Amino acid sequence: MNQAQRLGLIAAAATLLAATPLSSIFERWTWFGMCLIAVLAVAGSAALSRALRAPVWAQLLAMVGGLLIGLAWLFPSGAELLALVPTPGTFAHFADLLATTGTEINRHRAPVPDSDPLLFVTVLGVAGVAVVVDLLAVTLRRPALAGLPMLAIYSVPVAVATEGVPPAPFVIGAAGYLWLICADNVDRVRRFGRRFTEDGRDVDTWQPSPLSSAGRRLSVLGVLVAVLLPAAVPGMTGGVLDRFGDGDGGDGPGLNGSSGRVDLFAALSGQLNQGERVDMVRVRTSEKSPFYLRFGVADELFGGGFRVRTPQGRPLQSDGLPLPDSFNLDLDGVRQERHQATVEITDNFRMPLLPVYATPVGTRDIGSRWLYDSERQLIFSRREDSRDMTYSFDYLRSTYTPRALRGAAAVSRDDPAWQQTVVPPVPEVDALVAELTEDERTDYDKVRAIYDHFSSDNGFRYRLSTANGTSGEEIVDFLTNKVGYCQQYAAAMAWLVRAAGIPARVAFGFTRGSADGDGTYTLTNRNLHAWTEVYFSGVGWVPFDATPAYAVSGSARSDWAPDADAPEQPTPSASATAPSDDDTEAGPQGPDRRDGGVDPGSEGALVADPTPDRVVSPWWLLIVVLVAVVLLAPGVARALRRRRRYATLPAPSVTDTAAQGGTDLVRARTHRAWDELQDLLIDFGVPVSPAQTPRGTAEAVVRSGAGLPDDAAAAARLLGRAEEQARYARRPQVPVDDLVPALTRVRRALAAGADRRTRLSAAVLPASVLRRWQRGVAEAVFRTVAAAARGRAAFERRSPRRFLRRAG
Repeated sequence: MNQAQRLGLIAAAATLLAATPLSSIFERWTWFGMCLIAVLAVAGSAALSRALRAPVWAQLLAMVGGLLIGLAWLFPSGAELLALVPTPGTFAHFADLLATTGTEINRHRAPVPDSDPLLFVTVLGVAGVAVVVDLLAVTLRRPALAGLPMLAIYSVPVAVATEGVPPAPFVIGAAGYLWLICADNVDRVRRFGRRFTEDGRDVDTWQPSPLSSAGRRLSVLGVLVAVLLPAAVPGMTGGVLDRFGDGDGGDGPGLNGSSGRVDLFAALSGQLNQGERVDMVRVRTSEKSPFYLRFGVADELFGGGFRVRTPQGRPLQSDGLPLPDSFNLDLDGVRQERHQATVEITDNFRMPLLPVYATPVGTRDIGSRWLYDSERQLIFSRREDSRDMTYSFDYLRSTYTPRALRGAAAVSRDDPAWQQTVVPPVPEVDALVAELTEDERTDYDKVRAIYDHFSSDNGFRYRLSTANGTSGEEIVDFLTNKVGYCQQYAAAMAWLVRAAGIPARVAFGFTRGSADGDGTYTLTNRNLHAWTEVYFSGVGWVPFDATPAYAVSGSARSDWAPDADAPEQPTPSASATAPSDDDTEAGPQGPDRRDGGVDPGSEGALVADPTPDRVVSPWWLLIVVLVAVVLLAPGVARALRRRRRYATLPAPSVTDTAAQGGTDLVRARTHRAWDELQDLLIDFGVPVSPAQTPRGTAEAVVRSGAGLPDDAAAAARLLGRAEEQARYARRPQVPVDDLVPALTRVRRALAAGADRRTRLSAAVLPASVLRRWQRGVAEAVFRTVAAAARGRAAFERRSPRRFLRRAG
């Protein structure tokens, strides 16, 4: 086994070691076995191509081919030749797997199960990184750059794993990278011959040299610092060792300090569509028919959907909680009853928010680190999460009569809640709202017209899996397809109510759940839910649940918001309860009728299908601009240099050197013309030898494969004779006025004789500029190293240790 083959195997092993952090986002290790097969296919293809002494591009094609064969064997479509060779059917199968990856990512949270789309994208990513690592480390001998694609693998679990990535996989991945670096450097050292110690003693192959030992010690020290430093420095615990939050960014569990939003559902998305039921909350209340248990509010409509803003509030007070400014205790037709509830949270619900019933007025057994947002009625923390907590609170249960809500005045623009009427302009939505509310005069009648629109009579159905739309607006897609689940119904109603000029927001929490024999309600992942809250002037925020009641386990309806699909209106004093969990599961649609609660995504509340956001981030636009600038910089620099040279070349059409400003001026202008010709030849790939004379260079260009026509050949010879005169003649007789036309003829001839790729390279990435920049960087590095050496020597001359040695 030669060194290239050995280094290729080490590169493959280093890639697999760098992928070990992915173990934190998968339930099992199936992904690693598949990645091992795909990476071995890539490494084997690379080794075979190098054994055949293939060029670099052929090695790259061989690795890509090995990757495709490995993927076809691991994820067969049934259309492969000999069960290995990919066919168009294989690529169509790969496209289907990639198309469903977004849905799978949004449906599950880490650790995720072994689904084909997730495994496929993982194997494709790791094996693709293996191709890049092999190309950098083995072919181009730049193993240090191989750390960048390895770091890309590590960034995936850091961004996805809700509990963070443990330090052990990071250390393993770093060890693989260091192994690759050491293997490459050992090979470079061996090319110099035998190794020696500092005292001149010969070192056998198996013996470590002092230099390599020092390098290993520094490498181990660097890894330990990278692992332990985030744990020791305050504010850096959101890194490798942070196993506490779900994207907290240092502000607390589940709080995103950089974006200012609370990620409500990242920690729950993996349980929404699971077949098994998971207990999350148990609550006992003095109320016989409680409403929904709230823990979040989305009141900011941004782009295509609602999102959650970071709550703001004050610490909990022992003398009770303040009522919202909009709350009215003395309104005819509105009744409040005071109740007490005790909540026990399991380890399955880990949030920086505490579930409470609407309008809490007092709390007990809650720590001092929890705050209360009175306007959103949220209890939250920036330091704690809710798992395994038990607490009690008092709350006011409000019931409303349609007459009381119908008598509420229109919301004034001076009311702070008016900001909850802002919506993006969508003509289809505005037209629908205008049609629904055309004959309504009060805010309540307008809300009821919109609420009643989401009924089965109008074609709306409940289903967890929804179809993609074609309008480009997710709200329009949902209103057109009329298929969705609770969060889409809640966000769509809130959007339409806002479009009618009435404040609305989306609330998140649990439905009523199922009551045990002792009066305790057990709330599971199937009770996760979203509904709409509408603001009425002088009344406050009133809940409306537009999701079909038959599909929501533990659903509750009221006399001001009855079940639009029920054959009869409910009695004014009671709330209708939907079928229990068991009845819902036994329905004709099976699991699709269970309310998964919320979109598996963390922000956009209105999503016609769990697909990535279409909004282009400004950061991506900035990256595209920077890449374009980098790619265009060499060509622009070359054009500016040519322009400056041409500007200094013209002179009077005489050959008398005295009339042209003297011999030095003629020589300078001729040298610039010759430099431009040299750059032209380099840009178009014409071989030039610096050992030849100018006339010999011109003749070599004419005789080369450039294929210059007669006028261009004469122009090249003219430039050669002019440069020869400028170099050796005492009084050069140079026709300076003819230099620019000669350069133009040569340049046009070279461009006409070159292929498209060469012309594009000469215009966009001219080799003359790249070589000049490369020499400049090398010289700058050399000067920096020399300055550092001089500084070190000066420091050693003044070092106290030197004087101590002299004294001794």
